[in-house]
Amino acid sequence: MVDRYGRPIRGREGTTPRGQRPQRPQQQPARQPRQTGGGQQPRQGQPRQSGRPQQYIPDPAESQQYYETQQLGRDGAPMGQRRQSQGQGQRRPRTTGQGQRQGQGRRNPQQHSGQRAPQRRPQQGQQRRRPAGNQSPWGNLGNFRLPRLRPRGCLSGLAWTLVVVLVLAVAGTFWLDSRLNRVAADPPQHIAATSGTNWLLVGSDSRTGLSEADAQRLGTGGDIGSMRTDTIMLLHIPLTGKATLVSLPRDSYVNIPGYGMDKINAAFTFGGPQLLTQTVEEATGLRIKHYAEIGMGGLANVVDAVSGIEVCPKEPIQDPLAHLDIQAGCQKVDGPTALGYVRTRATAMGDLDRVQRQREFFAALVKKVSSAGTLANPFRLLPTITTVTGSFTVGEKDHVWNLARVALAMRSGVTTETVPVGGFGNYDVGSVVLWDEEGSQQLFNSLK
Repeated sequence: MVDRYGRPIRGREGTTPRGQRPQRPQQQPARQPRQTGGGQQPRQGQPRQSGRPQQYIPDPAESQQYYETQQLGRDGAPMGQRRQSQGQGQRRPRTTGQGQRQGQGRRNPQQHSGQRAPQRRPQQGQQRRRPAGNQSPWGNLGNFRLPRLRPRGCLSGLAWTLVVVLVLAVAGTFWLDSRLNRVAADPPQHIAATSGTNWLLVGSDSRTGLSEADAQRLGTGGDIGSMRTDTIMLLHIPLTGKATLVSLPRDSYVNIPGYGMDKINAAFTFGGPQLLTQTVEEATGLRIKHYAEIGMGGLANVVDAVSGIEVCPKEPIQDPLAHLDIQAGCQKVDGPTALGYVRTRATAMGDLDRVQRQREFFAALVKKVSSAGTLANPFRLLPTITTVTGSFTVGEKDHVWNLARVALAMRSGVTTETVPVGGFGNYDVGSVVLWDEEGSQQLFNSLK
């Protein structure tokens, strides 16, 4: 241990290391004090304090010998060169509290091969290398960064084209949805939920929006006042498998809530879509989730928008009241002819033949609307979808994508059924159709 001037400081014999209790010093002969430069002498007869280190001042000869030793160094090299070699990569060891350096003396790097080589500090601008023991377990993947993929040339144009088409498709969908006519169709209280999705499809004899020329061309006659339904169908779309389209004859004799037994189409006259939905739910036991209605003028306009549909009557039909004159066999018909084809009852079975033609017409219309010739031709597609959305009336919670689900179900194939009929009857409400209770119950149970 040296003092502030680099001179060695030695503790007197008998001093106590730090942290230990000092012992009582033994009697030693007094040492002759050294004459000071100022001629002053230490006080005689005053006892020295034991247990504390005293500063030792060496004589000039001893100091000269110490300085010569420091200049040569222990390994025989000059002290200046030794300090220069130590400053290239080795730090001066830290001193401990007892005045000794860490380790046991100085070590010669040439003599001790186990000592680590001096490490250089990285210069400014250089990156410190990570030691091998601290490398990532993933190797070089830890510092790997994915390059940014920026489409260029044709890929950039294609990407922007897809974005524009997607935006236009979404905007067009919401625009078409806003064109649908909506009406309250949910009854005050539904029956218990059943499996699948059930649609109530109604074709009304409404003349709303028809001019006198249109009424004369379509053979619908003038305004009849109260609204009635010419077509009532129930479309059941299961979770898996084919859909089922069930026709309900409009003269079916059923119970109408609040009005008693009557024809099923009378429910539409008494209470509109809400009462008709409630009547169908109680009569069939199936919960109606969606409602869609189309009038006479809308039906004819949709057929004309797709440039006609194909029908296949089994026998020729002439009906002046419906403005219908059609021959047997498959043929293409326009809007007024198709409307007369689904309205006429001038056949042997009357209303039962009509429900079959209505199912045939509905399937042919959906097939034509969803055909590739219509979807791939924008000059036909745009007028068709605008006419369809403007002609349909749906429930308040129904949307255009729900109607698209109907088209997909019909295009994938549909099973057509008619409520089993047990006979006919004449009551105070007129001629009615009586359901076969057992057969109709089996049919509706298969759809639950």
